[in-house]
This record gives sequence, C-alpha cells and structure tokens, in this order.
Amino acid sequence: MPSKSPLNKPIYLKTFTLRNVKDIKEIEKDIERNMIIIIRITPLAQKDVDDLRNVVESLYNSVTSLGGDMARLGEERIILTPPDVKIWHG
Repeated sequence: MPSKSPLNKPIYLKTFTLRNVKDIKEIEKDIERNMIIIIRITPLAQKDVDDLRNVVESLYNSVTSLGGDMARLGEERIILTPPDVKIWHG
C-alpha cells in the first residue's frame, strides 16, 4: 500500500539526471508536486562545476522554502523530499 500524505494523496519518488541549468524548472515543478526526487548530478558536474553549484543552491532554497529537505546520496546524487518526509542527517 503506498505511503499517504496528510491529504490522503500518494507520495511519488522520481529519479532525474541533471544535464544542464534549464533542467531546474522541471525539478522545481516536481518539488511543488510534493515528490521525492533523486537527482544524478554527475553530467552537469562534468560540464560546469559553477553551474552545478548554482543549481544545487537554487534547489536547496526552493525545497527548504516549502518545508522540505535535501541531502547528498554519495558523490553522484542528491535527494529532495517534501515537507512530510524528513532525512536523517546523522
């Protein structure tokens, strides 16, 4: 049975590969849709580390402004979660 948010809607998990700065718009829409998003950042990191830094900072601001959370998953991925899903930062 799928996990339910407080409004009795399922929470979806989506994977995404970040290839360029323009991808941020789609990710931000998914954040607003209350999704858990796992993002592979390596392709953009190999192109432009400064662009990656700016995108990650922007995504962090977007997700935290909605009450969500963000963390690294190893060297190649980050995870964004909606407000009702918290990440253990242990």
